[in-house]
This record gives sequence, C-alpha cells and structure tokens, in this order.
Amino acid sequence: MSWQVWYAVFGAWCLISLSPGAGAVASMSTGMRFGLGRGYWNILGLELGLLLQLVVVAAGLGAVLANSTHAFTVIKWFGVAYLVYLGIRQWRAVATDAPDSGGETGKASGPAIALRGFLVNASNPKATVVMLAVIPQFIALDEPLLLQYAIIAVTMIAVDMTIMIGYTGLASRVLRLMRSPRQQRATNRTFSGLFFTAATLLATVRHST
Repeated sequence: MSWQVWYAVFGAWCLISLSPGAGAVASMSTGMRFGLGRGYWNILGLELGLLLQLVVVAAGLGAVLANSTHAFTVIKWFGVAYLVYLGIRQWRAVATDAPDSGGETGKASGPAIALRGFLVNASNPKATVVMLAVIPQFIALDEPLLLQYAIIAVTMIAVDMTIMIGYTGLASRVLRLMRSPRQQRATNRTFSGLFFTAATLLATVRHST
C-alpha cells in the first residue's frame, strides 16, 4: 500500500469516526458514568466490534449482508432494540452524590462494559455497508490482500480508538462537575435521549435494492 493510499484511508476514517454515532454516544455515556479508567473497557469492546465488521467485509460476507434484505433487517432491528435497551438503562441509572475526586460511579464489571461496547458496533449493519462502500476503493487487487486489510485494520482501530478515548475523556470530566443527584439525573436522561436518537436513526436506514 502506497503512502498516498494510506493517507486517504487515514483521512476517511478520521471523518467517519468523528461523525456522531452510537459508538460516540456509548463512549461518552461510559465516560460520564464510570470515568476514563473503566471507559477503556468500552473502547476495547467497540474496537473488537469494528474489527469484526472489517473481517465480515474482507471475507465477502458484507456483500451478502448488503444484498440480503432479510439479513440486513434482522441485524438492523437487533441493533435498534439494543440501543433502546441502553437508553432505558441510562434513563433508569441511579443518581447518587458524586465523589469529590471525580472518581468512578455506577456498578459494572470491565468485561460487561466491553461486551456492551462490542454489541454496539457489531450490531450496526450500517457500519458494514459503509465499510463495503469505502474500503474496496483502497484495495489493489494485484497486491497481497491480507497485508492491505491488515494495514487498514490497524489504521482504522488506531484512529477510532484515539477518537473514542477523546469522547470518553471529555465526558469523564463531567464527573468532576456533578455534585448532586439532580445534575446526574439530568445528564443520564440526556444520554438516554441520545441512545434513543441513535436507535431512531438506525431504524430509518433502509436496505438498498
């Protein structure tokens, strides 16, 4: 892969990762509830979900998904249902007096947080379709495919991880500003609304025929 192509991959994925989506909402929500330290578990899950999406596209299954209305619909509505579930969980999150140190709040194990992040990205068929539309443009069929996909995977994950860390860190600062249950409740409901919005946007995605 030439440097010119790599720069194009890097720039494209910066724009895709920076655009507001379910992964960004999940990162900010986790940072707000648990802090940056445990927020890394969510980022790990998100990147594993992103890697799965790339493997699906590289294996040719992405084309099957793009061409199968039934498969697309099943995965889409699973993703919608999961985002709604996260929105309800966020709405019902218990507000407590925030510690002066701005430390972690909420109860959830690291693996559970990682699983949540994984499902957010893995259950988004729109991400598969985006990859299917974007990634082939950077692949040279006369060059080793495995190496090209490996370079793209490392670039995508590094870019997305950096941006999600930024979202998580930014939201974790809210912990230092929240001092009352009322403030926490308002923030929880704001993020709940963002999850519902992400679910609504995913529900409007239609299979291209």
